[in-house]
Amino acid sequence: MTTDGIILVTGGSRGIGAATAIMLAERGYRVVVTDIKPERPAEAAASVIVWPDSFDVAREDNVSAGVEAIEKTHGPIIGLVNAAGVFGKMHSLDRIRMENWDREVNIDLRGTFLVARAVGVRMAARKHGAIVNVASVAGMTSGPIHAYTAAKAGVIQLTLSMAGEWGRAGVRVNAVSPGFTRTVALQAGIDSGAMSEERLTRNAAMGRLVQPNEVAEAIVWLLSPASSAVTGINIPVDAGFLAGSTWDSYWGLPDSDGKIHGKT
Repeated sequence: MTTDGIILVTGGSRGIGAATAIMLAERGYRVVVTDIKPERPAEAAASVIVWPDSFDVAREDNVSAGVEAIEKTHGPIIGLVNAAGVFGKMHSLDRIRMENWDREVNIDLRGTFLVARAVGVRMAARKHGAIVNVASVAGMTSGPIHAYTAAKAGVIQLTLSMAGEWGRAGVRVNAVSPGFTRTVALQAGIDSGAMSEERLTRNAAMGRLVQPNEVAEAIVWLLSPASSAVTGINIPVDAGFLAGSTWDSYWGLPDSDGKIHGKT
């Protein structure tokens, strides 16, 4: 990817989106961030452009008008990071309120589709572009966040379909699936006692949380010329959560010395 254009980062004011926007700017890309409540990401360089209008990814009219206005103001979008999303409420199936289900699916899946379509069609017409959708390992596993897991699984499948549709038009579409990532929101949950860092990390092969910049590194690579032959893939960035999650059914993961505790 050249730098003759902009990279649009939705949900770029905080979390993984903010980390990605900052890293892209540091590496010489022109970056525009959007958010439902737009603000400059903490520690972002002045070169990161904050789109001042509220950008609601779940509203088709808002997305279409926003993308058109952004390109008119700042030039063609050559890269897109779909990082806007909301985390699910943890409930049993019988307690799920449909307004919560609809909100999560509308933002996480519908929103990803609407933005990717609005931008991807323009990229395809120009025969150049790269899109990275932020999915989740939750979309590859199960858990009591039923709308979120369904939406993120949909994002992974949508990524594959879009890669097939736009590949010969010069547009690459990939996804990253973060594991439990130490964003401000997750850290607040840990600090409040609502979440347990020990439970979040005990089944990760590396025994720790993921840092936002580690997810950003994967996203930046997928946008860069270094991945020029890569499309239609989903990269888990999860500190080995998927690799280690089933070991608890046996003796648990070995420690740093290779010892397996509990084995007799």
